[in-house]
Amino acid sequence: MPRIWFGPFTTDALQEICRDTLVEHLDIRFTDFGDDWLKARMPVDRRTRQPAGILHGGASVVLAESLGSVASALCFDLAKFRAVGLEINASHLRAATGGHVEGICRPVRLGRTVHVWQIDVFDDNGRQVCTCRLTMAVLPLD
Repeated sequence: MPRIWFGPFTTDALQEICRDTLVEHLDIRFTDFGDDWLKARMPVDRRTRQPAGILHGGASVVLAESLGSVASALCFDLAKFRAVGLEINASHLRAATGGHVEGICRPVRLGRTVHVWQIDVFDDNGRQVCTCRLTMAVLPLD
């Protein structure tokens, strides 16, 4: 697949735009990217576990939506458009109890007004913890 990103960026720049947000609070870190994918990782700790001691499903969804939202925004001119979430679904496949989880986001469809992303989340041992599909609306700025 050809490069999908509108312009150049760095993972440090992505962290900076997420300052003072839920992304920063949960210590989600953008770690790597390629021509058509973006990765981030998140700790499995007191902020992201449920009372039973396993990764909260909602935390996996926050990781997935953060990846997909940022990925959509990287695909167009932010001076002309913005992306907002329309729908997300998640299938939780395995429990994670510690360490980190890593999400990888890839496009399913990048249309003019709708983006669909597949985000898969893995534990430190490479086992799939969750799979998500995120639909984003691309809207012109008023």
